[in-house]
Amino acid sequence: METKEKVFSGTKLNGIMMLIFNLLILIAVIALLIFGINKTDENPNSVLGVVCIILALIGFVKNLIFWFGFMQIEPNEARVLLFFGKYRGTVKENGFFWVNPFFSKKKLTLRARNLDAEPIKVNDRKGNPIMIGQVLVWRVVDTYKASFEIDNTSNTPPAMIEHNSIHAENVQNKMKAYENFVKVQSDAALRMVAGMYSYDNMENEDEKLTLRSGGEEINEILERQLNERLAIAGIEIMEARVNYLAYAPEIAAVMLRRQQADAIIAAREKIVDGAVGMVQHALRKLSQEKIVELDDERKAAMVSNLLVVLCGDERATPVVNTGTIYN
Repeated sequence: METKEKVFSGTKLNGIMMLIFNLLILIAVIALLIFGINKTDENPNSVLGVVCIILALIGFVKNLIFWFGFMQIEPNEARVLLFFGKYRGTVKENGFFWVNPFFSKKKLTLRARNLDAEPIKVNDRKGNPIMIGQVLVWRVVDTYKASFEIDNTSNTPPAMIEHNSIHAENVQNKMKAYENFVKVQSDAALRMVAGMYSYDNMENEDEKLTLRSGGEEINEILERQLNERLAIAGIEIMEARVNYLAYAPEIAAVMLRRQQADAIIAAREKIVDGAVGMVQHALRKLSQEKIVELDDERKAAMVSNLLVVLCGDERATPVVNTGTIYN
């Protein structure tokens, strides 16, 4: 996307040298003022004394204005410079500098930051209410867009203002525009992604991608949606992950029972498959080794007894038959 960000090309002087220069000017102004006061004390009508005092006052005012031109830029920080409302460029170079004191210097950090969003309640593709949360790693990559493309006006309704929350609202109103923009848009993107997929595969369904099993693929979709929404603010999402996923409290108990039932059914199926295989093996060995000849009725009884023993929840109690197998 096209950007209007540009490197500041105006006068930018070494801050240490300008600091020494300003101190020397201040000393000279004080000396000139003292000289003028002494001259007027010696001769109240001295023109030279009056001129020295006036020049000292003018010099002091200029020197005072010059002190507002200093700025310090740390690593991964930037200053957006404005001259009476006109954008003049961005300084990303680290160090201590002096620029025109009439420049407005807006500080921006380019460092990576985290946003650990609180879980929100949304509906998945099937309409089931779920709780989903996310964690983001983001940073500012375009200082012009972050400063001027989005508004910093608070949109908190007056009805929400309460006496015991005045301080919290004041803090919120002071939040940088792009920080609030990230929070709002991340919630919107998370709601949209959650509504595109089901929480989990339901019975008799073959949905390949779900919120629960999607893993990295869901995270990539979320990251892509966030980057599309936040590009207007000059913000890049470095990483986005779903860090909390659960059914909403009102249906959590029902869904838990359903999951438990699915687990029990799957376990039973595995047990039955294993038991059938063991019975087949036992009958085949008895036949091959010619240990005993069983007719169809006795085979059915043996199969029934073995399945009861192998598939039953309780421990089987053996019964010793002291007669023949036909008694």
